Parts: sequence; structure tokens; C-alpha cells
Amino acid sequence: MGILPLIDLLVLLGSGTLIVGFLLKAFDIATRYTPSILGFSSLDFLLMTGVFWIFALVLAARTWVKLNEPKLYQLRREEFAAAARRNTQQVGYRLNGTDGEEPASREAATGER
Repeated sequence: MGILPLIDLLVLLGSGTLIVGFLLKAFDIATRYTPSILGFSSLDFLLMTGVFWIFALVLAARTWVKLNEPKLYQLRREEFAAAARRNTQQVGYRLNGTDGEEPASREAATGER
């Protein structure tokens, strides 16, 4: 079973509890009777809606991160390798005694003719 049907179920349950809460509140405003279903008021159904939708959002975000994790690791490795190459080149220039400037030729670097 995939994660998408579970996300869809949570969104559907959240929408259903929102509609039930709305109907209870409308009935409460229209009459003197304060209705409840299994002891839950309209505010309780609103809170349940929020919980269902937040769970759906968290599952969707986690699924997205899990799918894109290899790409993020690859980008991080490439950036690290590029930084290592830059640092190696800078160290090589310092060893030649040029302090970051690439010599034009061997004669210019050593001062020999």
C-alpha cells in the first residue's frame, strides 16, 4: 500500500469532519438545542479537521523529502568535491611561491633563464 491513498484518506476525513462540524454549528444557531455527536461539539469537529489535515501535510512533506533525498546528497557531494578542488589548487599555488597567481612559465616562476 502506497502513502498517497493514506494522504487522500486523511484529507477526505478532514473534509468530512469539517462538514459535520459546520452542520452541527448551523443547527445550533438555528435552534435552541445544542447538538453533539458521540459527545463531540462543532468545535471538536473543527479541531479534528485540523489534526487530519496536519497529518496529511506531514505525510506529504515526508514523502517529498524521501523522494528527493538522493538528489540532495548528490548535490552536497558535488559541492564538497568542487570546494576540495578549489582548496587543492590554492595550496598548489602557494607551494610554487606565487600566492594564488599562476605563473606564466617555468622561467617566470623560478627566475631562471
